[in-house]
Amino acid sequence: MVEHDIPSQPVFVLDLRKLKSNLENVKRLKSDSKCKVLLATKAFAMPVAFDLMRKYLDGTTASGEYEARLGVEEFGKEVHVYSPAYTESEVAYLSNKATHIYFNSAQQLHRYAKTCRRAGCSIGLRVNPQYSNVSIGGSLYDPCVPGSRFGEIKRRLSEVDWSLVDSLHFHALCESMHEGSIGLIEHIANDFGQYVRRVDTVNFGGGHFLNKPGFDLTKLINAINAFRREFDVAVTLEPGAGLVVNAGELHSQVIAIHNNEIDTAIINASATTHMPDVIETPYTPDIVGASNAGDLAYNYRLAGRTCMAGDVFGDYSFQHPLEPGSKIIFADQMHYSIVKTNNFNGTPSANLAVRHENGSIETIAEFDYRDFKKNLGFKN
Repeated sequence: MVEHDIPSQPVFVLDLRKLKSNLENVKRLKSDSKCKVLLATKAFAMPVAFDLMRKYLDGTTASGEYEARLGVEEFGKEVHVYSPAYTESEVAYLSNKATHIYFNSAQQLHRYAKTCRRAGCSIGLRVNPQYSNVSIGGSLYDPCVPGSRFGEIKRRLSEVDWSLVDSLHFHALCESMHEGSIGLIEHIANDFGQYVRRVDTVNFGGGHFLNKPGFDLTKLINAINAFRREFDVAVTLEPGAGLVVNAGELHSQVIAIHNNEIDTAIINASATTHMPDVIETPYTPDIVGASNAGDLAYNYRLAGRTCMAGDVFGDYSFQHPLEPGSKIIFADQMHYSIVKTNNFNGTPSANLAVRHENGSIETIAEFDYRDFKKNLGFKN
């Protein structure tokens, strides 16, 4: 393949067979613990997957109006929404769309609870448990760092009118294994039991990496059951990434090989635009058929082609030399990639495709210059 034949756009490919396997684990979790499980659309939102996911899940959770509308219009079932702050018009709209609204503070709770009650919307309060099991991204992803803007801390809970609260919302995890999930549940039981007894439901938020190899689902089920027995409350989880672990890839190709002391393969995907967490977290994504630098015969730095100097995926080794047209497939790219893409430098968005259970791949969305212009405010 010559360079001008290389497609300008990478593509995200969702693997429905793997997604279904992940959801079967969720089915077991729900059956054995009687908890509800929601899809956090902030982490993953491909409507092509919703027909399958709604068979297993109880609904979606949203971070604002657009995600809430997506849940109502495309997923159905329950729609839970949380935001650090709402305007009056947002609450009026959301309380007639969402089934559950979580407020970030006693102040917002007291201000807007009547609006929610009139609409028949369940009301929740987010509490900052001041417990953290976040092992990636440092303070960038830790909702419980000192001074966090998320939720009321324990000493402020005496100011809450508990007659207005149906559920408590605790979110303290990010890509946590079962030890983190169980640790949060036990922390809430030990430190917030008096408040748990005042509500009907406890939502333990997201960050439960349910389908990551090594996650002990049985131990989580046992912890949820123990909590439910002690407090006689319903339990909700709202994972996002944990539902789509290893359920898809980002496919790209090498454009050129550049050597300025380091052999660098410049590809048509970009960490800056297509996989921002590579830079924000940061982390080095796995590549199918590649290994750590030095393990195999041919070593390369993989980089995007934007003007951002740090648009780099990492250093890898390959069994064979790379050249223009060589395929590069980044594994485990369904969570926090598609939802965070951008067009910095005019970089084309990655197209979207789905791999059906029979192995066939179907393109479901293609993005072009018109989409780029529209996002900048131009009329097509």
